Amino acid sequence: MRACTAARDAATPDEIWLTEHPPVYTLGVAGRAEHLHAAGNIPVVRSDRGGQVTYHGPGQVVAYPLVDLRRLGIYVREYVFRIETAVLQVLEGYGLSGHRVAGAPGVYVRLADPAGHAVLTGPSGPGGPRDALRGLGKVAALGIKVSRHCAYHGVALNVAMDLEPYTRIDPCGYPGLRSVDLARLGVSTTWDEAAARLAQRLCAQFTP
Repeated sequence: MRACTAARDAATPDEIWLTEHPPVYTLGVAGRAEHLHAAGNIPVVRSDRGGQVTYHGPGQVVAYPLVDLRRLGIYVREYVFRIETAVLQVLEGYGLSGHRVAGAPGVYVRLADPAGHAVLTGPSGPGGPRDALRGLGKVAALGIKVSRHCAYHGVALNVAMDLEPYTRIDPCGYPGLRSVDLARLGVSTTWDEAAARLAQRLCAQFTP
């Protein structure tokens, strides 16, 4: 991704890469080691994306949009909003209601009612996003990098995974945050189907 982004010019077409990683923990540029408690035999890789620690593994769709933000006429906040929108649309297609949390990029579901459409109302408090995450599970993690107005890295949607490795970290830097996947939310789908749906929604968000 770094090489492709470095070689881009104004005429380079945007791309979306879809992949499924072997088990790996990644730490963003500001990632703090104290959020990784017991890596065990899972490799730990430093990454130049934003954010803290996350886990990638089989059963997870990882989408890397390589997008020229200047050509689209958008800035980073709008770019993140559009990625989250694509994931929210995928969840809606599976009968789930996803949510954004201010200050905590990614997509979440209400664990007690993953299909409910009620808007999140809290709790909020001095803990900021940490308080707002109570009762929620994270189904998609987001971390990006922008270089010369071109974005890379992207979003990881949990489809049907072994979630145990998440218990060894503070996902995205939030102690106690639960990570969930579509399977545990009652969705029966394949990696290929989920990847195709996510790719379609992302393409729609980034087509001028």
